[in-house]
Amino acid sequence: MRFLVRLASKLDVGRKKINSMKAMSNDRPQAVCASDFASIVGEENAVCLWENIELDQQKRIQQAISNEKPQGIYASGNSPSCIVYPRTQEQLAAVIATAHTNNWRVLPCGSGSKLSWGGLAKGIDVVVSTERMNQLIEHAVGDLTVTVEAGMKFSDLQALLAKSRQFLALDPTAPESATIGGIVATGDTGSLRQRYGSVRDQLLGITFVRADGEIAKAGGRVVKNVAGYDLMKLFTGSYGTLGFISQLTFRLYPLPEASGTVILTGKAEAVAQAADILRGSALTPVQADLLSAKLVSSLGLGKGLGLIARFQSISESVKEQSNRVLEVGQKLGLNGAIFADDDEANLWQRLQELIHTNTESVITCKIGVLPTAAVDILTQVELGLIHISSGLGLLQLESKKQVLIVRDRTQASSGFLTILSAPVAVKEQIDVWGYTGNALPLMRRIKEQFDSKNILSPGRFVGGI
Repeated sequence: MRFLVRLASKLDVGRKKINSMKAMSNDRPQAVCASDFASIVGEENAVCLWENIELDQQKRIQQAISNEKPQGIYASGNSPSCIVYPRTQEQLAAVIATAHTNNWRVLPCGSGSKLSWGGLAKGIDVVVSTERMNQLIEHAVGDLTVTVEAGMKFSDLQALLAKSRQFLALDPTAPESATIGGIVATGDTGSLRQRYGSVRDQLLGITFVRADGEIAKAGGRVVKNVAGYDLMKLFTGSYGTLGFISQLTFRLYPLPEASGTVILTGKAEAVAQAADILRGSALTPVQADLLSAKLVSSLGLGKGLGLIARFQSISESVKEQSNRVLEVGQKLGLNGAIFADDDEANLWQRLQELIHTNTESVITCKIGVLPTAAVDILTQVELGLIHISSGLGLLQLESKKQVLIVRDRTQASSGFLTILSAPVAVKEQIDVWGYTGNALPLMRRIKEQFDSKNILSPGRFVGGI
């Protein structure tokens, strides 16, 4: 009898242990993430549980994650278990290695200013931010190069470079909050590509953490460099799906002596002619864009479409080139004006703020068309900006229906339209990327090579990669 009592007691204890283990298993995405990562970063507030994250930050993160809950015991739906802030490259590598070992899905980010861009990630277990990896590694003033950690803010870097009369020739969205790593991961630059090219044209070297936690490098710290594979181009605009960027090296340029901006406004046909003349001329604007009618009126520049061109060089050159653009406008019957100094800086700032207005209902799209088709597109939308040489630009659209109409029109002319930011519900109904090319199998093989477990930003890239 005593034996049976003891046996029953042991079985009861055993059942309690099993139930306790099951409970731990169910809570595993939150509890294990917090404890495992805390032991790596080892600093107070370096691991923040989801329920302790500020509501604004929670909202930004949720804008990047699908509401769909995938299969698997670690899937946590629209709410990751925690956010981790490593301070060093070695800590970042250990964090990613831990996630790889446990098959936890990771959403990489910097400050989170562009988390709403791209496709929706699926089943994210943990968010990892490089925001505290923000140190200057090396500034080779004589060589016009700089190496920084991925979490450095763009505005902070420009302030440092300005002390040496140099600058990084990019003009990203939200420059005050955007991190260098986030700019590269999203391939984010604006009108300066007219003169200096895109992000990948500025990038000389990259260091990143692979999906298995190993640290890898490509490129170097000199302008003329042939070392290794050109992974810089592959990682630019990859949205964190191939690896976790930790350090970057860029080419730099001297700050210009003077700057001036010309605005031409009027009828669409005349603006299109002015853009054609400017493209075919010997003039060298650093920025040159076509503006939609509503954008022109919102800036208080008049009526009709607009052409905005910025020149930066020595003072005499800026004045001469600006006046020549004004003369072109006068011959075509366009209204013209020149902006300089504070007026010019305010004009470009207001332009950025208008085209990147981020409200819950706005759908912001990136467009690519033949430059000669840009005016036709801008007459069909309210807010839009397209670069006169590359045909790339940004549009703000009002509905899913309008997105599909404009996409059909651009694709019919061998162009593209991708959604950057939009309500989650819209992104779940429309293909964000709208890709129609034949390279998707190749992209999938590259993803398989870099991230065989599919733990890095799953679903954010083309074709759900």
